[in-house]
Amino acid sequence: MRSNVSLEVDVPFEAVERQPDLPAIEERVLERWRARQVVRRAIERTADGPPFTSYDGPPTVGGSPGLQHVQAQVFGDIFPRHRMMKGARVLRATGHGCHGLGIEAEVEQRLGIDRKSRIEASGVARFNAQCRATVTRSIAEFDRLTRRMGSWAGVERPYSTMSAEYVESVWWSLKTLFEEGLIYREDRVAPYCPRCGTVLSDHEAAQGYAETDDPSVYVRFPLLDGPLANEGADLLVWTTMPWTLVPATLAVVGEHIRYVLAAGGRAGDRPVVMAAERVETVLGEEARVLRDVPVGDITGARYRAPFDFVGPGSADDPDGDPASWRFVVTADFVKVDEGTGVVHTGAAFGEDDMRVAREHGVPVVRPVRPDGRFDDRAGPYAGMYVRDTDERIIEDLRDAGVLLHAGTHRHTYPFCCWCATPLLYYATPSWYIATTRIRDRMLEGNAGIDWRPPHVRDGQYGEWLAGNADWALSRERYWGTPLPFWRCDACDHVIAVGSLAELAGLSGRDLTGLDPHRPHVDEVTVPCDRCPGGVRRRVPEVADAWYDSGAMPFARFGHPHAAGGEDPSAARSPADLVCAPIGQTRGWFYALQAVGTSLFGHAGFRRALCLGPVSGADGRGTSPGAAGGRDPQELIDEYGADALRWLLAADGRPWQPRPVSAERLREITRKTILTIWNTYYFFVTYAGHAGWTPRPGVPPIARRRVLDRWILARLDEATERTDAALTDFDAAGAGRELAAFVDDLSNWYVRCSRSRFWGEDGEDAGAAFATLYSCLTTLARLIAPMMPFLADELHENLVRSVGASAPDSVHLTGYPVPDESARDPDLCEAMAVARRLVTLGRDARATAGVPVRRPARRVQVALPADARRLLPEVRQVIASELNVKSVELGIGAAMTRTLHPDFRALGRDFGSRTKAVAAAIAGADAEKALAELEARGHFTVEPDGEAVALSAGHVRIVERPVRGWQISTDGPYAVALDLDIDRDLHLEGLARELVRLINDLRKREGFDLADRIAVDIAPVADADGEIGAMLSAHGEAIARDVLARAITFDGGDAAASAVRRRFDIGRGAVVVTVLR
Repeated sequence: MRSNVSLEVDVPFEAVERQPDLPAIEERVLERWRARQVVRRAIERTADGPPFTSYDGPPTVGGSPGLQHVQAQVFGDIFPRHRMMKGARVLRATGHGCHGLGIEAEVEQRLGIDRKSRIEASGVARFNAQCRATVTRSIAEFDRLTRRMGSWAGVERPYSTMSAEYVESVWWSLKTLFEEGLIYREDRVAPYCPRCGTVLSDHEAAQGYAETDDPSVYVRFPLLDGPLANEGADLLVWTTMPWTLVPATLAVVGEHIRYVLAAGGRAGDRPVVMAAERVETVLGEEARVLRDVPVGDITGARYRAPFDFVGPGSADDPDGDPASWRFVVTADFVKVDEGTGVVHTGAAFGEDDMRVAREHGVPVVRPVRPDGRFDDRAGPYAGMYVRDTDERIIEDLRDAGVLLHAGTHRHTYPFCCWCATPLLYYATPSWYIATTRIRDRMLEGNAGIDWRPPHVRDGQYGEWLAGNADWALSRERYWGTPLPFWRCDACDHVIAVGSLAELAGLSGRDLTGLDPHRPHVDEVTVPCDRCPGGVRRRVPEVADAWYDSGAMPFARFGHPHAAGGEDPSAARSPADLVCAPIGQTRGWFYALQAVGTSLFGHAGFRRALCLGPVSGADGRGTSPGAAGGRDPQELIDEYGADALRWLLAADGRPWQPRPVSAERLREITRKTILTIWNTYYFFVTYAGHAGWTPRPGVPPIARRRVLDRWILARLDEATERTDAALTDFDAAGAGRELAAFVDDLSNWYVRCSRSRFWGEDGEDAGAAFATLYSCLTTLARLIAPMMPFLADELHENLVRSVGASAPDSVHLTGYPVPDESARDPDLCEAMAVARRLVTLGRDARATAGVPVRRPARRVQVALPADARRLLPEVRQVIASELNVKSVELGIGAAMTRTLHPDFRALGRDFGSRTKAVAAAIAGADAEKALAELEARGHFTVEPDGEAVALSAGHVRIVERPVRGWQISTDGPYAVALDLDIDRDLHLEGLARELVRLINDLRKREGFDLADRIAVDIAPVADADGEIGAMLSAHGEAIARDVLARAITFDGGDAAASAVRRRFDIGRGAVVVTVLR
């Protein structure tokens, strides 16, 4: 809200409130953007500029947005804003991920559905309608938050992966890959969620690994033939999944592993075959190795498995040949870092297991239903969930006499990233994209991506990419993009369909308005052109939602079917920037690269900015439902979006963990936002009081004070460095530069220049106003990408108020460019020296108990030799800030320095002459010697009449302050404060103390900075006359410093509205009367 302060003259700036309501200001800015159509006009302003393309990963919108979503929005908004202000034609792409298991799981939880069969019993149409309704509600919530955060990403054209146009685009891409032979269907082992009832991709499985405790079981497999069978030897097998012993297929050993026959310890007298290096660990110290066992002696040997419910020769397959399975083979995946070196396999439950089984022609036995329960062939375990059988199986193994040992093993295991169910590796027919065929191209493309942080390219992402398997594309689910494959129910021939128009032509039906989701699209059949009477029906699966997200570069505008919108050629060029959580390296980043490489031959993006995890104050998750999480909207309502944007973008490197807390938001508000606001408030208030209006170049910069020229030089530095940081996608670096400049502006320039803004020197005051105005208006543009609301509020009052032709928003202006004429690195270095010396001077005052408001005669300063040239330009600034009359170079008057010989160094260099040289040092003129040492790097003495050159290493310099001085040092810098105070200085100090008291009174009584007051100061206790002397000497200065329009010293009658207070000053007292 604006304050109701009335300024004394007509000025263009509206008065502003001292304590701003930041969220309310932001809402006002949002309304201005809407009313003035700022977003549309910003896009049009740079329509002919060089292109810059930025993608945000589409968040899955089944629930409420959390801080992790806000973080991605912030980074996805800052850099495009910066590029747009620099004239780029920014193509932003952001939208909503509307499909997939995440949304289905949300709906299932709300409806109390715990298995797929219940969805099908109640109807897919009803379930998908619930999914659509959930997504629609969530999109509205996400969009509200996006708008409130000030993000322009997707404001013009956000995409939705559930739209018919998007689905058709995905169909087109899948048809393209299918016809190029990159999509196939195969019965193979893949990560599988028994609760969700679907295959998952390897990158989905990789996201769900967690530490868990599983059984650790060592089981004997008695050998039935071969040389060791006659010795009663058993294979010793280890497993953490006892249920897999039911469909056990083969036993596998390593060809290059040393095997032995061992007994004793846990094995007892019944010998076992196992890897030699695992004997003591598994069997114990009492175990003994009987002899080595060549791998050839066990390869091909048959064994008796613990269970015979299934497989050839069992009741399940009585006519099958028992010799066709359950024998020993070799393979390269056997390891000896754990287990026994003997691995059992279940062909349908492991990728390596399936491969080995096929190599040896072993039948694949799958006695587990898609819901993860044993089927009727599994004997006593039929109908039980496989992982629930472990304890019972262990007891049965013990009863059968084949259990050597059972315990617990902690390891990492994949869980469903959507419902947290332990995954199975399960053989089932699925559709795959042959990404292994484009692996080399993907690796080559990855080498050219600018990853932030860089180690992701060859580490977390590169290593995984080098070993990635074919992409499991299909999901046996409901709410997703239906796979566009129609199979003939007679001849099994499959065709791919690329659009609804094509499907209408093939089916002979008018499909206008058809929802291309299940079950509606499932009802469309196509006559088979390969066989008479055959009917093609759509395959039941839907696509992996990650494929949807990887298709967004072209599917967002319905390429190639939709007309109008953005140039579809953008899909054929990689994005300049993509931004997503670092965990998406195997999710969205991979999907973008796989789809881009397979369709267009490029990686999909040139630069990837990985974002670290966002946590609450307790370090835990930040989605609204997570412990420690807060609704982002609540934080915005309390602190404003600018503070949250700054925290997420500038509070460390993007990929580092980012804790979000109320305490940190308060600190950002206080240190950064309110510091800018207070400087803005100060300027507007005093500019209004003085009637100042901006006039370019008045007065000329060359005629301004050193402080003005310095802050303009710092503004030039900050502009160059902030622009460079944002150009390099370094928001944290930009934040550091901006924060440093804000500190320089507020805590040094304004503080050192305050009296100039209400001074009597018109040109000097004008220079101060002009300088501060330039800084604030430029700062508004500098911070615009990161704090768009505060920037626009400053621009509205400082720039638009000056002229009707000014842009309607700071975001319709160009980003600042450095001003070569203001550049002055020497002055910046000099002011840094001044600030360092002032800090030391204040420390000396504090140590001596002398407040800064009490003037002192002088300070002496010591500087490194290369910094002494800088002192003259800032000498007056130092004097003013330390409230001293003069600043002298050199601290000779403040301390005595003596030279003491360093006997160790002298003995090393002078041997027997050490005593004579030491005596010469003791008798030397210390100051003269030190001056020579500082000037030439050495000094000379003459022991025994012979000149000897000595360096600083030959002596110890002992410094002692002279009485009446206080010294503060920092390395080569030192400040010595003269503590001697004469009467004139004492009176000036009293005057300054009185100014402080009156200004405190103004503040307590609610006087505004713009209020000019009348002041009467009446001495009421002045035995030695110092109060009168003080008022006589400094009355005019007091009036100026308390902004008094009139000052008297008679203590006359005051109006009823006057404020009257008594103050003790020095050895006397005064009564002060203040009247507006």
